Amino acid sequence: MNSTKNKISHYFLLFGIAAVMVIFDQWSKALIRQNIAVGEEIYPIPFLAPFLRFTYWHNTGAAFGIFQNANIPLLILSIIISVATIWYYHKAVNEPLIYRISIGLILAGAVGNMIDRIRFGYVTDFVAVGRFPVFNVADSCVTIGVILMLLSLLIQEQREKAAHQTSEAKQDGTNET
Repeated sequence: MNSTKNKISHYFLLFGIAAVMVIFDQWSKALIRQNIAVGEEIYPIPFLAPFLRFTYWHNTGAAFGIFQNANIPLLILSIIISVATIWYYHKAVNEPLIYRISIGLILAGAVGNMIDRIRFGYVTDFVAVGRFPVFNVADSCVTIGVILMLLSLLIQEQREKAAHQTSEAKQDGTNET
């Protein structure tokens, strides 16, 4: 019974993060589609204009505008990534919280954009910062998720290195007596 409860709480984190972020992603995209014409720009924070703006854009490709008109292959890739992420998550039960959160964010990003590809045949992008390509909440989830995952792996590697050095120092100390 306790094992089942642990599995449920383990997956609750993954699906909870993914659900909250997918809802926020879809809500923000719907808000943009309802209030801005394609190609139109608005400046939500006037003192940051024109650096930060919302620009409604249809993206039929991947990040940075590459692979335009590749909606079907990118949809298939998103499905594969989503399934692989859910399948892999069961192996992350003993990983640090930040690592498990990162997986939830990556899943949210894949699912958020997958929903757009299925519903519209394109992804709704709208956040424009400087000269950086236009992106959305789902894209941000993937980016932040990957950054958190790398940070977690770096922290874990540093801890293991420090533990190994401590272990060697203790062995050297006991070998000298």
